[in-house]
Parts: sequence; structure tokens; C-alpha cells
Amino acid sequence: MNEKGSPGVFYGYTIVIACFLFQGVGIGSYIAFGVFFKPLLTEFGWSRATVSGAASLAFLLMGALGIVVGILNDRFGPRMLMVVTGLFYSTGYCLLSRVHSVWELYLFFGLVVGIGLSSIDIIALTTTARWFVRRRGAMTGFVKVGTGAGQLIMPLTASLLILHYGWRNASWIVGLIALLFIVGPGLVLRRDPGRMGFFPDGDSGPGKPHSGKSGEGPSVRETMRTRQFCAVCLLNFLMVGCLMTVMIHIVPHAQDTGLDPIKAAGILSAIGGVSMAGRLLSGLAIDRFGNTKTILVCFAFLICSLLWLRIAGELWMLYLFAIIYGLAHGGFFTFISPLVAGLFGVGSHGVLIGIVVFVGTAGGALGPVLAGYLFDRALSYQPVFLLLIGVALAGLALTPFLKPAARS
Repeated sequence: MNEKGSPGVFYGYTIVIACFLFQGVGIGSYIAFGVFFKPLLTEFGWSRATVSGAASLAFLLMGALGIVVGILNDRFGPRMLMVVTGLFYSTGYCLLSRVHSVWELYLFFGLVVGIGLSSIDIIALTTTARWFVRRRGAMTGFVKVGTGAGQLIMPLTASLLILHYGWRNASWIVGLIALLFIVGPGLVLRRDPGRMGFFPDGDSGPGKPHSGKSGEGPSVRETMRTRQFCAVCLLNFLMVGCLMTVMIHIVPHAQDTGLDPIKAAGILSAIGGVSMAGRLLSGLAIDRFGNTKTILVCFAFLICSLLWLRIAGELWMLYLFAIIYGLAHGGFFTFISPLVAGLFGVGSHGVLIGIVVFVGTAGGALGPVLAGYLFDRALSYQPVFLLLIGVALAGLALTPFLKPAARS
């Protein structure tokens, strides 16, 4: 169908492609900050905890503002929100090229890029959840494949740009790429199918197409009081803290083992590439087997990969880690939105997923800084790997609580 509801290609697929693009460049460029680690350390002599702090600030701010984005998205829709925050994201990366002090690093990357990041996940996940019901897992998986594609392409792109043009010019170019692939796709977004005369999934049916608002789940206040919602939030806190620590520190760890910057960045890109398969497979598994079974499989892969990372000291071993971990990484970042929609409906999905993402970003902000602190103390990542294994086991223990909430 077109926008007027006449026969043709379902507009929901346009929504999914747009979300795929800005997820890929938005998350991929954020992950690519790990490639800027060594140049910043070399030029300024800052500690790893200091540089990690800028990434953590951006991530934490993404979560905090994500609640506001969720509320505004539920009320006004995603298009202008995506455009405005996309402009912040692009501007922040361009300004990174002007950094000469710690406060500038935290202002330009931590604050400005953080504002830009605030809508990348919330808008993509909520909009997809509203446009699809039967194929929600598969379409969310496809959108998150965009994230994997970005993690595959953007770190290598940034690494090559740094090699040929220096890190300052590289950050400017990354900012322009963000302008094109975040703001541009944001212009085609629409809040939900009902407002355009569609049914979710492109189905046809009697009655008026619903808009995904009230009546499709308990209220926000009721939801926040449930044990299930608390379990989802805590699970996301632990999970994102673990995953973001790996993504921020895997490149410097690989370089510490003696790999050159290009090969080290290749490990990060390999994780992104494999995670695309993890995202797509987990999306299909969610639709067929449910969220809980998919989550258990993801934890199995994650724990095995972290145990392997403790002894991985050669290039092939690190790439094997990337394969195992990448499957888990992709799965974890796919199931949260379908899980929230399945447990609590989509009427207030924007604000609910905003709260869950905020709690997750708190973990994601804490994890890399704590890892940098532990490394600076021990001059080794081994204590960090042990901590991550413990966090993964704690997350696994929460899965029995992820059952549908009782509704009044």
C-alpha cells in the first residue's frame, strides 16, 4: 500500500528500512569511538578511564533522554524527533575534530552526541513494534541487523579514515555520514499504521485500523509496579553493562595483545558482522519459540564467549570469540522491544521502552568506566573478564521472572 492506503507495497517496510539505516549509522558510529581510543591516548596521554568516561556519558545521557523521547514519540510521533536528534549527533561528531582538552571531549562527544543517540533505539524499536504484530520479532530482528551492519562497517571505515587522514578529519567525515543516514531516513517515519489507514503487518480486516494507543496494555503506572517490569529493567542493566564494556574495550585489549590497529578494529567489525546473523535468527526465534527460550540461548553463547576470552591471546582465538560473542550480542539487543511489547502491550511502548533503555544505559555507562578503572589498577583485563562472567550469570538468574504480568 502507499500512504493513502491504496494497494501496493506496505508502508511498514519503508519504516523498517529507514530504521535499519539510522540504527546502523547511529549505533555503528558510537561503537566506532573505540577506534578513536588509541589516537586520543597517544596525543593527550589521558587514562583509559578518562576516555571511557566520554563514551559512558553519551550512553547514560542517551538513556536518560530516551524516556523524554519515548513520551514525545507516544504523543507527537517520531519524524521531527529523529531529525532534530540526528542533527545533534552529526554536530557532535564534527565537533570532536576540534577537541584539545578533556572538558571538550566530554562536551562534544559525551553531551552533544549523547543527545543525538537518545532517539536511535527508542524510535526505531517503538515504531517497528507498532507497525508489526505477527512479524514483530522478525522485523525487529531486521532493524537490529542494521545495527550489526553499522558495527561491521563503521569501525573499519573510521580506522581507514584515521590511517589516511588523521583522527580529526576522520571524526568530521563520520559526522557528515551521520547527517546523511540519520536525518534523511528520519523524514519518512510515521508513528503507527492506524493514522495512515493501515492495519499492522499490512493485514486487512473489519473495523477501524487501530493506532496502538490506549487499551492495548496496562497503564504505565501499573506496569512499573509489577515484578516483571522490574526484572526486565534489571536484566537490561546487567546485559547492556556487560555488552558495552566488551564493545568499548575489545579494540584496546586486542592491541595490547600485539595486534596492529587495523586487525584490532577488524575484531570489532567481525562482532558486528556476526551479530547481524544473531539479530535475524533471534528475531525469527522470538516469533516461533518465544522470548524466554531465545534469551536462554543468548546467555549460553555469551557465557561461553567470555570464558573463551580469558584465554584468547592470538588473532584466531579473538576472531573465534567474535563469532560466539557476536551471536549473543545480536540476540540480546533484539529481544528487549518484543519482550516489553509482549508483556505490557504497545499503548505506552515508547515510554516503557524508554525507561528500560535508560536503566540499561546506566549499566552501559558504568561498565566501561569500571573496566577502565580495573585495568588502570591491575594493568590487565583479566579482572574485567571475571566480572563480566559474574554479571552474565546474574542476568541468567533473572529469566524465570520474565512471565506475563497479571492484568486487572
